[in-house]
Amino acid sequence: MATDGDRPGDDLTEREVDALHEIELGVEWLRRAHGKLVAFHHNTGHAMEHLAEAEQLLRESGHDEFADEIRDDHLPRGVVDEDRWSYDVLSSFERDFMADVSGLADRARTDLADGRHHVAERRQEQEWKRDADGE
Repeated sequence: MATDGDRPGDDLTEREVDALHEIELGVEWLRRAHGKLVAFHHNTGHAMEHLAEAEQLLRESGHDEFADEIRDDHLPRGVVDEDRWSYDVLSSFERDFMADVSGLADRARTDLADGRHHVAERRQEQEWKRDADGE
């Protein structure tokens, strides 16, 4: 493991540092995507609540055909392939894709960098601090 005087990740090649950095960035972008999927799930739920309210209002105002269409065709329908609801999409993403890529990142970091996170950023930090100190 590097000491204070060493350049972070001196035991790694530039390609290894770059590869680890790209994996970390990939995971960070997947986390962003996850947030958007959570928002998609919540937005879809709110939309469905509004449709359920519209169904009731339409029925009360004598528009049973539209109310029946909402009840029969739209409320029970999933958002993907008509059977997968937004929580299914979110759960699959978390359980499968996100977990698999995060596992890869953990294994690569353990194998290549003794578990160290953000080697490229640590190098940049050290260089900026050295420049600020006038070294």
